[in-house]
Amino acid sequence: MISLHNVGKRYRSLLGREVRALEDFTLELHAGEVFGLAGPNGAGKSTLISLLLGFLAPSEGTVRIGGLEPRRYIERNGIGYLSELVNIPPTWRVHETLHRYALLAGVPTERIAARCAEVTATLGLEEHRSKRVRQLSKGNLQRLGLAQALLCEEAVIVLDEPTHGLDPVWTQRFRDVVDALRRPDRLILIASHNLDELSRLADRVGIVDRGRLQRVVDVRASERDVTDGAPYRIVVASGEQHVLAAFPAARTLSPGEYEVRGMTLDQINAGMVSLIQRGALVNAVYPVHSALEQQFREAVGTGEELA
Repeated sequence: MISLHNVGKRYRSLLGREVRALEDFTLELHAGEVFGLAGPNGAGKSTLISLLLGFLAPSEGTVRIGGLEPRRYIERNGIGYLSELVNIPPTWRVHETLHRYALLAGVPTERIAARCAEVTATLGLEEHRSKRVRQLSKGNLQRLGLAQALLCEEAVIVLDEPTHGLDPVWTQRFRDVVDALRRPDRLILIASHNLDELSRLADRVGIVDRGRLQRVVDVRASERDVTDGAPYRIVVASGEQHVLAAFPAARTLSPGEYEVRGMTLDQINAGMVSLIQRGALVNAVYPVHSALEQQFREAVGTGEELA
């Protein structure tokens, strides 16, 4: 559905120096999937989204959506889009905002009221309908931005940091919203710094760094493939004295909580058997990093801030 082939994008800095925001970027995104995009600050994610939306043209290579150049596709079909920063005139009221965006997006006049009511309910904005935008909390403003992105039910939806500002309750509900949006003929692209959310939401995640696609992670397959040597946490309710006997290299983090590193999955399982047989009561054992986070660390390193 979306095809990027050998895409590059160059800018000129104020000092005239060439800056390569993207280089040799090739990727295929398919209808029916939720695709995540992750990378450090300055990796090129924002440039990539701008190319997909037709705000920028590539310096080299091709970008196609449904076989068309992005602007031509959007003019014909539209795209649902949530920007990283939601910026709506502060004096507009919530219900007026959605009505105006629906009108601009081409929702049939006879459907506008019903469609606005539907997205208002989906994003839990009923009690805020009469509020002005400036009266909304950060989380409610984000939900309003999400609501406008879903007004037209397009086949391509691009969400840039969609859970930014959402409280834990609405972060969880957002997962249900994404599940409800899934359709065999729809592609959902989510750019986020929250790897845990991407691992829950996405089918595949592209990891971008220094303008290049470093790898594409099949999230479901990745979660099944545990990386040997990855750090694990072990939490015991009792029998702390047995932990070091079962795991001699374990590091104490706090009373009852330990970390083990550099062990294969077989070794961890054997150690857990030994620990339980010695009489310890185990509360939990889990990897410190999700499979996606481990892949991210391998692709871009551990010291960089995510974006």
